[in-house]
Amino acid sequence: MDVRSHWDSVYSTKAPEQVSWFRPHLDASLAMIERAAPDRSARIVDVGGGHSTLVDDLLTAGYENVAVLDISVAALEAAQRRLGPLARQVEWIAADITKADFPVGGFDVWHDRAVFHFLTSPEGRSAYVERTTQAVKRGGYAIVGTFGPEGPTKCSGLDVRRYDAGSLHGEFGARFRLVDSVEERHRTPFGTTQQFVYCFCAVE
Repeated sequence: MDVRSHWDSVYSTKAPEQVSWFRPHLDASLAMIERAAPDRSARIVDVGGGHSTLVDDLLTAGYENVAVLDISVAALEAAQRRLGPLARQVEWIAADITKADFPVGGFDVWHDRAVFHFLTSPEGRSAYVERTTQAVKRGGYAIVGTFGPEGPTKCSGLDVRRYDAGSLHGEFGARFRLVDSVEERHRTPFGTTQQFVYCFCAVE
C-alpha cells in the first residue's frame, strides 16, 4: 500500500469532522506546548498536522515560528485554505516522517498527536526516533501522543500500536527524559470515546 496515496484519499474525500481523531481544538496539546515553550519565538513543528486546528490556535496564541508536517499534500492544502492569508506565516512540509530531512537542532518543540502509533514496524519507529533526535535541540521538548492501552487497534483502515506512558517513553531512549504523561479521553465526532496517552519529554 502506498501510504501517501492512502492519506491523500482520506483527506480528499472526508471533511475534517468526518474523521475519528478530529477535535475543534487540541486543548491538551496546546497546554503542553505552552508549558514547554512560553517564549512565543520558539520553533515548533506539528508532525502529522493534517486538518488539525492546532496551527490556528498556535498562531492565535502568538507563536511566530510554526511548521506543520504531513505526508498528505491534500491535508496541508486544506489547512492552508482554512487559514487564508495567515498560512503565509507557517512553514508547510510535505514529507514522510520516517524519511524527512531536518536541520540538526532546528526545533524547540516537536509535537505529534497520532502519527507514531501508525508505525507498526521496528524500522519505522527507529527512523522516527532518529529524526526526532536530529530535529529537536538539546533543552527542547518532544510531545508525542498515541492511542492508549484501551484505545482502538485500527484507525482509518490501518493497524496501530497502543502504548501506556512507560512503553511509549521506552521507544525513545535515554536522551528523552520523561517529564510528564497525560491521558486524554477523546470524544470522537461519532460519539465514541478513544483513549490517548501523551509523553512530555525533555530532550537532553
